[in-house]
Amino acid sequence: MRYKEIVGLARSSAEGLRTWELARSDELETAVAQASLAVEEAVEREARAGERATRWWKMAVHNVSRLPWIEIGENPQPTPNARWQYVDRYLEEVKPSYQELVQAVLALGWRARR
Repeated sequence: MRYKEIVGLARSSAEGLRTWELARSDELETAVAQASLAVEEAVEREARAGERATRWWKMAVHNVSRLPWIEIGENPQPTPNARWQYVDRYLEEVKPSYQELVQAVLALGWRARR
């Protein structure tokens, strides 16, 4: 009788462990799928941010190229220590800075000297 009780407990424990392992496997598969989607979204967001930054840089270079006494340096490189959480804030800072640059170029240009 005791033997049957021990075998029954072992069997129910094995079934319980199998059920738990299957549930945990499903949880992990779901977590991996969500992480993959998050990575894809982050890659797309990074590409969009890079395109915007490149566009703003090209516009700034175009404006500064009108001043013959300024040498234009290399294109800016991504900052590896930038925080991804602040990408929108970083991009929002570009437009006012660009507008200040345009105003400065207009003030320094030959047309402003008339």
